[in-house]
Amino acid sequence: MRLDLILQKLEEMSPPEYAAEWDNSGLLVGRRDKDVATVYIALDATGEVVRDAMRAEADMILTHHPLIFGRLKKVNSEDFVGKRVLKLAARDMCLYAMHTNFDVMGMADAAADVLGLKQREVLEVTFEDDISKEGFGRCGRLPQIMSLDECAAYIKEKFEIEAVRVFGNGELEVERAAVLPGSGSSMIDEALARGAEVLITGDISHHDGIDAWERGLAVIDAGHYGLEKIFIPYMEEFLKRHFPTLRIIGDIPRSPFHMV
Repeated sequence: MRLDLILQKLEEMSPPEYAAEWDNSGLLVGRRDKDVATVYIALDATGEVVRDAMRAEADMILTHHPLIFGRLKKVNSEDFVGKRVLKLAARDMCLYAMHTNFDVMGMADAAADVLGLKQREVLEVTFEDDISKEGFGRCGRLPQIMSLDECAAYIKEKFEIEAVRVFGNGELEVERAAVLPGSGSSMIDEALARGAEVLITGDISHHDGIDAWERGLAVIDAGHYGLEKIFIPYMEEFLKRHFPTLRIIGDIPRSPFHMV
């Protein structure tokens, strides 16, 4: 199957125009007329992921985070990003990233579905017309009122996470929650404005966490990887449904760190 047919369906689901201006989503390596039989799905195009995709004889790697993010002035083996690009190009492998466009159209509702959020609304609206509002994160009501510590345990179970960091009184009862997979420090104001009692996200710094709690917003930091790894099963299901003849391989769970 030609790559451009696969990309057409992916971009119907998560249109590139929804990506943030600073983002670098899209086809980062390869050609659109490439014939694709096997797709390898991962959160990040790390060196290990690239090696595993090559061993699996994948024609395409589909990731959430872009391999090429900052300005890339040269592509050679002396640069750790360039080295991966060279390997992919040498094998005629394609790399496509669905980052902030998928955050808006895909990830936000997927995370809210995992939590069972009801009466949900967009946390930060980035696009609006006469039909809909779209944007980052979702805010809504949890399936039931629970203590903050019970909410933390609920998140660990639903997202299959080993541990989370909690800012706030564990006995506090919460019902209205905001969820933003990825890095959510910048969404504290939006969560407060939408009446959230707890913000579920990742990459919360010490100061952002204590300041949010001081302002009346509890925070559960489930990690950047912890919440966004749902990208892999989500895209596995999507591609199998729309392209049943493709061979789809989901990356094994590989947190970028471990707890000791």
